[in-house]
Amino acid sequence: MNKEDLLKKANQPARDAMRLHPFYRGKIEMVPKCRISSTDDFAIWYTPGVAAPCTAINKNPELVYSYTNKWNSVAVITDGSRVLGLGDIGPEAALPTMEGKALLFKYLGGVDAYPICLDTKDPEEIIRTVKILQPSFGGINLEDIAQPKCFTILDRLRSECRIPVWHDDQQGTAAVTLAGMINALEIVKKKIEEVKIVLVGAGAANLCIARIIMAYGADPARIIVCDSKDTLHRGRKELARTHPQKWEICLKTNPAAVTGGIGEAVRNADVLIALSRPGPDTIAPEWISRMEANAICFFCANPTPEIWPWDAKEAGARIVATGRSDFPNQVNNSLGFPGIFRGALDVRASAITDEMCIAASRELAACARDRGISEDHLIPTMDEWEVYPRVAVAVGMKAIEQGLAATPISREELFQTAESIIKRSREEARTLMREGFIS
Repeated sequence: MNKEDLLKKANQPARDAMRLHPFYRGKIEMVPKCRISSTDDFAIWYTPGVAAPCTAINKNPELVYSYTNKWNSVAVITDGSRVLGLGDIGPEAALPTMEGKALLFKYLGGVDAYPICLDTKDPEEIIRTVKILQPSFGGINLEDIAQPKCFTILDRLRSECRIPVWHDDQQGTAAVTLAGMINALEIVKKKIEEVKIVLVGAGAANLCIARIIMAYGADPARIIVCDSKDTLHRGRKELARTHPQKWEICLKTNPAAVTGGIGEAVRNADVLIALSRPGPDTIAPEWISRMEANAICFFCANPTPEIWPWDAKEAGARIVATGRSDFPNQVNNSLGFPGIFRGALDVRASAITDEMCIAASRELAACARDRGISEDHLIPTMDEWEVYPRVAVAVGMKAIEQGLAATPISREELFQTAESIIKRSREEARTLMREGFIS
């Protein structure tokens, strides 16, 4: 396929999206999950019968997980301040993305997710809103919130909420990226503690990736992170005041204080992970040509990678991944969050820790190896539905190990629960299409 055809293919999803979004007028809706044989049943599901479970929950609040759908409900919350690679486009414009997230939660993980786009950018208002929503949800997925406030919001909510809260742009991206990196290093026969890693972009995603890969074993002295101004290093003391999370990375990485931007940072690098400005001209081919042999490159800006994969390969990259499903090696959160939340919900975890994310990364990498990895198949695809129950088990078992599970269950029971819920969700969608309820 020539470059012109590749570009045409790459632009097709946007054209289809503009045709199909108004056709369906949204991607999700609420449907009943209880039997309704006649309107007489409403006496059970609503008044007067519903007073009995209400009274029982009032006496024992934990029963809300048995008598309602709280056990399987997640709120997808954004302020629209950093949507995909589009920036601050506002809550209404963020709604299509949040609906899409809810759709993936349901189809891939069997999780009932509800998009909630907030008409505020005030961190304190966002924190307060999430906290007062807790009675209705079993977990919170923060999404597309700009940094640095996203760090404060996440840290506060994780410490102040009684249900698990995570920011998918941080932990979700990090988990899937690490999974791809594990197998990419396996293919090129390099060890994570020995490679030089350059991260382009110092937003929420890459700062969390840096933390996660260091926890997994990457050598901080061999890591360089670049933001829009230069590399992060100890000389950038202003960051201690303006961006404390960046300053923390300055203190841990790039001890040689390499400067000169991306071009100098990637010299002799083994791995390049870019989550920065959408391309395709953000990363120059000549920068890739300065990397070591068997270079591993992840270009994960949305909706367009920092450089087209074919151009990166021409420049010398051996393994290339992007965030897109229409290219090989999709490194995308959709491989992580449905199974991760499935596992957290099924054991009623009180938090989703970095260790739980690393457990998910290991399992994702193992799933791909079970089928056979190659330069164009680093991690599973969304078509491999059996991956999601396996990730759920890995996460749930780690939560139990860390003492974070309110309802610890066996590995076998956890797998059976996750598998049956996910199978039901997929079959439900197929039935609705087959019967014509979905056009």
